[in-house]
Amino acid sequence: NIMWTSPNNYADKQNVILASGDLPDLMKVSELTNSLMNQMANQGAFWDLGPYIKNYKNLSEYPKSVMEYGKINGKQYLLPSVRPLEGAGFFAIRRDWIDKLNLKMPETMDDLYAAMDAFTNKDPDGNGKKDTLGWNTRNLWQALNVFNASTGKYKLDNGKFADVDLEPETKLGLQWLNKAYTAKLIPEDFSVIKSTQAEDMAKAGKVGLSGDTVEGIWRSTEQAKKLDPKADFEPLVSLKGPKGAYAPRAPGFGGVYMVSKKVPEAKLKKILELMDFGASEEGFDLACYGIKGIHYNVDSSGFKITTEQAMKDNISQSSYGKIFERYDKYLWAIRVGMPKDVFERNKKIIDQREKVSIPDNTIGLLSKTNLEVGADYSKKSDDLKIKVIMGIEPITAWDKYVEGLKADAKYMSILKEFNDAYQAKKK
Repeated sequence: NIMWTSPNNYADKQNVILASGDLPDLMKVSELTNSLMNQMANQGAFWDLGPYIKNYKNLSEYPKSVMEYGKINGKQYLLPSVRPLEGAGFFAIRRDWIDKLNLKMPETMDDLYAAMDAFTNKDPDGNGKKDTLGWNTRNLWQALNVFNASTGKYKLDNGKFADVDLEPETKLGLQWLNKAYTAKLIPEDFSVIKSTQAEDMAKAGKVGLSGDTVEGIWRSTEQAKKLDPKADFEPLVSLKGPKGAYAPRAPGFGGVYMVSKKVPEAKLKKILELMDFGASEEGFDLACYGIKGIHYNVDSSGFKITTEQAMKDNISQSSYGKIFERYDKYLWAIRVGMPKDVFERNKKIIDQREKVSIPDNTIGLLSKTNLEVGADYSKKSDDLKIKVIMGIEPITAWDKYVEGLKADAKYMSILKEFNDAYQAKKK
């Protein structure tokens, strides 16, 4: 029995379930830093999978670096929900609009702004109406990541972490976003738009810039093509900010699984047996593509072509492919229903990203203070960033806030603890 949950409220729902103590046999938590999950693991609420994983061939083939993320105090309480390292969520742009308006594919944030301005003001869909926008603000904070050349809040620089919120590039990024908001290149209500609503704008052909994984953006292209057969969201390889070229590198997993300690050992082994089958080539193909001859056919080159039945039966990477998972470098290049030429283009994008992508080096490191109060600081920071972007607060308010953070001993201890954990891990 699978409990499907919307991505719009997944974090809230998982925390309610964790707090209740009434856990499903197998549960997925979306982030390693979930303080309640870490606390429960230390209290013995989950099985230590370490002694068992070695008995399952396909699970044992997960990258060692990824499996390390699933350890808490040296014990394998967590089974990473394995993903590729390249192809993570980033900007994707309407290539057909770029070509139609005689623009160049953006290489810098200035280029990106120019494209957003044209998408908003130069009638890219040719309907004679001013009804398109530059960007739906999906993956909003990626803009700041480009300015900092950092995946996440803590950037590794010369072997030591820096908090990018304290760096001048974050201020530059907020000014860039405020400029886009003031020029009405992004939705007026961007701060309350849900991820699915932003994606719907892309599907409806109303924005020229969106965000998703390299394969995930095909959902928007596929739907937009129903309105305009030329519609084509092309994932960007990277963008240049003040600190150089940037593209995100994924951690190699999208959340983690844990098995409740209330589950008997015999059932634990059956659960791992099921997940091991899902990590096999056969199991993974079954989850993502279904049954040959019913859900897909294979052309002369070996490319899988999906049928209408696959859509009716909800067969795709985004449903059962989120449960049965096998490590594949090009998983984020292919999507059910995608034509082969798009798949080949996506593989090239992934290969190019591999040369410049930047990982989040704090993954797998723990800061006790961050677990306790990090979420509160993040909320305050994000709230002020949004107010600055919207012009509710001046940029000087951000300057004042940063100075306050630098003088806050508790806040600064988070940075110290991450640095200490990183140095300890290197030994």
